[in-house]
Amino acid sequence: MTSSTALNEARRAAELSALADGDTIDVLVIGGGITGVGIALDAATRGLSVALVEKHDLAFGTSRWSSKLVHGGLRYLATGNVGIARRSAAERGILMMRNAPHLVRAMPQLVPLLPSMNTASRALVRFGFAAGDGLRKLAGTPASTLPRSRRIDAKRAIELAPTVRRDGLAGGLLAYDGQLIDDARLVTAVARTAAQHGAMILTRVAASNATGTSVTLTDQRSGESFEVSARAVVNASGVWAGEVDPSVRLRPSRGTHLVFDAAAFGNPVAALTIPIPGEINRFVFAMPEQLGRVYLGLTDEDAPGPIPDVPQPTPEETKFLLDTVNTALDVALGPDDVIGAYAGLRPLIDAGEGRTADVSREHRVVESPSGLLSVIGGKLTEYRYMAEDVLDHAVKLRGLTATGCRTRNQPLVGAPSNPVATLRSPTELPGSLVARYGAEAPNVIAAASCDRPTERVAEGIDVIRAEFEYAVTHEGALTVDDILDRRTRIGLVAADRDKVVEVAKEFL
Repeated sequence: MTSSTALNEARRAAELSALADGDTIDVLVIGGGITGVGIALDAATRGLSVALVEKHDLAFGTSRWSSKLVHGGLRYLATGNVGIARRSAAERGILMMRNAPHLVRAMPQLVPLLPSMNTASRALVRFGFAAGDGLRKLAGTPASTLPRSRRIDAKRAIELAPTVRRDGLAGGLLAYDGQLIDDARLVTAVARTAAQHGAMILTRVAASNATGTSVTLTDQRSGESFEVSARAVVNASGVWAGEVDPSVRLRPSRGTHLVFDAAAFGNPVAALTIPIPGEINRFVFAMPEQLGRVYLGLTDEDAPGPIPDVPQPTPEETKFLLDTVNTALDVALGPDDVIGAYAGLRPLIDAGEGRTADVSREHRVVESPSGLLSVIGGKLTEYRYMAEDVLDHAVKLRGLTATGCRTRNQPLVGAPSNPVATLRSPTELPGSLVARYGAEAPNVIAAASCDRPTERVAEGIDVIRAEFEYAVTHEGALTVDDILDRRTRIGLVAADRDKVVEVAKEFL
């Protein structure tokens, strides 16, 4: 029954009109990032009536600007934050083994042992990796899913990261973490799974005048506004939470990534992991990604002032990332090698002074004087746990009739055990399609009505025409930007975007 997961223009129109005419619903969620869709899924699977509204598109904000990692929480151990480290490892295991095994895989992380790295730093990394193995075991994630850390020789290090500096290379330390094929695809999968369980997922709908029991909604496409009543209203708008509820205080921190052609790094298999000089638990990662790219990140800079829709990397951040990665490379990379860049804002809880890198990544559920519930802080890996926490609060505070949380064992759309019917494919499926859609990949081709569905959208880009159509018919894409910047990540590289804009227009 694939139709129940399909998000598209017709469903949006029908649900918007039902919401405008309808009775009081149990839960209204504001924000269509990973936390918001996670809350919608949790509420729907507990048997609550739920609507989610998002002013822009799914994964429009921070949720598409992450490092695409499902962290085991290693860096939190270094700061003594054992609770968040343990939880992160547990949530990583749930995602990799139950919720989304099709979207998360084990990513090898290589720390090269170079002369610039002193004995104390090496010992610290080795100890950290061993602690990470302990966390993985504690979380019940088997080594077959996430292999154990180990030391490797220089020859193997060069095979994994061909452009690593060879002079004085004494091998490397290798560990594994979870890596998403794409963060925005995870958001889409969670949203569609919520829809499968009856949630209304409404993009391009702005929320204003939010209180604990009512919100004014404005359809950004028609301009029409109406009031909705809900037993609980949850503000999950991330870095914009303070705009929905002025009593919320956040301290945004900017994280920037640079995008390279993977060939610039010799088409690496492992993420080259370089300790930031003078820091005990921070690294710069050069991570192999889909579409033949490497993403280099990550910075952690204070970002005061108004919140931009699309944050921009600064020249200083670009220089810092290039300078740091070049300490571990045989070939120096320069600004001309950078083919794209992106920046995201972390919605950190304002704890006053100090560096943003040291601010806790814990989340908090706060209630405003009007009764509006806001979830602030937190990190992508813990989205499911955060959603469970918010819903537990809402059920208790508002006396909602709901079952217990069920998301721990809930396979998302595309996971092999999700009951969305998967048609057997007569044709051999491209590996890239399976990586992005999992068990649903045959449906993408089977559902296509366009000409030449299996043809690539452009030379050298491994996205097929059927994917553009599916974005519109099943994944709620309403604009060219939705298709190019969030359902696929072609838009990260301007030259690629230019090649496919006209193709994307065909499907709208």
